[in-house]
Amino acid sequence: MIYRPGVRRATLAAWDVLCWGIATIVVVGARYDFVITNVQWTSVITYYVVSAALLVGLGYATKMYRGRFRVASFEEMLGLVALWLAVTVVSVAIFVVFDDSLPRGIAFLVPVVALFGSAGGRWFYRILRTRTHGTLKTSQKTVLVYGAGDAGYQLLRLVLMSRDSEYRIVGFIDDNPGKRNLKLIGVPVVGNRDILRDAAVTLEAECVILAIPSATGEFVGAVQDAVESAGMEFLSLPPVTEIIGGRVSLGDVREVEIADVLGRRQVTTDLGAIADYVAGRKVLITGAGGSIGSELARQVHKFGPAELVMLDRDESALHAVQLSIYGRGLLDTPDLVLCDIRDEEALRAIFEAHRPEIVFHAAALKHLPMLEQYPAEGWKTNVLGTLNMLQLSKEYGVSRFVNISTDKAADPTSVLGETKRLAEQLTAWAAQDEVGNYMSVRFGNVLGSRGSMLHAFNAQIESGGPVTVTHPDITRYFMTIPEACELVIQAGAIGGPGEVLVLDMGTPIKILDVARRMILHSKKNIEIVFTGLRPGEKMHEELFSEDEERSTTSHTAISCVQVPPVDPSELGDHRLGRGPR
Repeated sequence: MIYRPGVRRATLAAWDVLCWGIATIVVVGARYDFVITNVQWTSVITYYVVSAALLVGLGYATKMYRGRFRVASFEEMLGLVALWLAVTVVSVAIFVVFDDSLPRGIAFLVPVVALFGSAGGRWFYRILRTRTHGTLKTSQKTVLVYGAGDAGYQLLRLVLMSRDSEYRIVGFIDDNPGKRNLKLIGVPVVGNRDILRDAAVTLEAECVILAIPSATGEFVGAVQDAVESAGMEFLSLPPVTEIIGGRVSLGDVREVEIADVLGRRQVTTDLGAIADYVAGRKVLITGAGGSIGSELARQVHKFGPAELVMLDRDESALHAVQLSIYGRGLLDTPDLVLCDIRDEEALRAIFEAHRPEIVFHAAALKHLPMLEQYPAEGWKTNVLGTLNMLQLSKEYGVSRFVNISTDKAADPTSVLGETKRLAEQLTAWAAQDEVGNYMSVRFGNVLGSRGSMLHAFNAQIESGGPVTVTHPDITRYFMTIPEACELVIQAGAIGGPGEVLVLDMGTPIKILDVARRMILHSKKNIEIVFTGLRPGEKMHEELFSEDEERSTTSHTAISCVQVPPVDPSELGDHRLGRGPR
């Protein structure tokens, strides 16, 4: 099998020239029984030489023979047809003008026959190569692919064409009855989820790869349970939003994460609306080193802002986000700002230097038990820090201000909830002056954020347990960080002044079920201990207060409520009357 690019490309050109010659002989024999005049024989030979020269010349010029297409791909077939058409038109034009003795049947039949031969040779090469790479190596895992759709087909092609793939696909699982008799490149659909255990035994499968990037978390969890109960390893392709350009690669295959089960939902965003208000603008993100702030920065950067200013009081976090966005972490550029939002004077210097047009305010203290112990700290950051940002944004003409809030602001029972509720009300106050579009976005827990429940559970499982859960019936809303940030940016496009946009968090999930699934996946014998609800902690979170009237927006995953504005002069009446304990 030829793998050197130069030799392979020359071989393709030689094959096409050979097919054209064979086609010429076939057509002369089949159409004219080789009975043509000497003058016509001369024209036929000249026609072949001219056509071969055109084929190689145009093929090289159009990069057909310089590796433009993958051999025997659909794209190459289209390119081949275009090349053949061009050679036919040019050669016919030449002979019409300079030599009318060429039989017309030769000019029009030879390209058709040659095209079949050229394409057939390529397909035969592809079949040989596929079978060569499809042979089992001792280090390969035998794999069932769950999902015989486009992603599964792409994955199969990659495995077959890769010389060092660690997988060998022996069958597909698909729940669609219409695919019961389907074969993809010779690999059959062996059945649906119900036959997983039998298929594992019959085909000696060691692993199942879920190739449905748009699958819901509930579906992923159900398949994971079925696969692991059958004694097989379970791998997956990531959600469709994480697959670059919609194209699958072998590097995308990974172990299933708990976030896939809890928060895997496809988020639809209006990219045009987002680009309209972000592209070419100066954007400031506070708390840019945090989980939400850093993902916001990464997503906003993709829309091409004129300047992206990232502010945080944690220098290590700023280093990490700069590295993730720009591939370097020198911390020597003015777009990285080390500053505390409590410091109004320092903030003013930042606004004066950068003159931001859009602000995403993600900086906050968020850990409920800690703020219950130190409520004054929550007041200084979540309330006064937000007020500093709002007043300076109004003073410097910020056109759009998005305050990141939390579901704990709905009917608050904790310091965190009270301070974030006040931040929403201050944002509504700032929106009254009509200096710009000032709004809040409220959502629940995000999976994988720093200090989140998943991190705590993982640490407890790694250390041998026990895993601590406050109450067996406690529930929470969950969303992945990318999902939340996509909707936050979208909310900034559709929200009105003073509104609180509330993200659809799906169905609340029992924390106990999450703990059990993580322990089961770890294959360890870990005890679960119930510690009791902490001060200010709710049994079930709410996204809306009882007195809030929910209304819809133009986005199905975003709702809207109004909160009463609070003037800064009235903050004394709302001040938390608790000091450090």
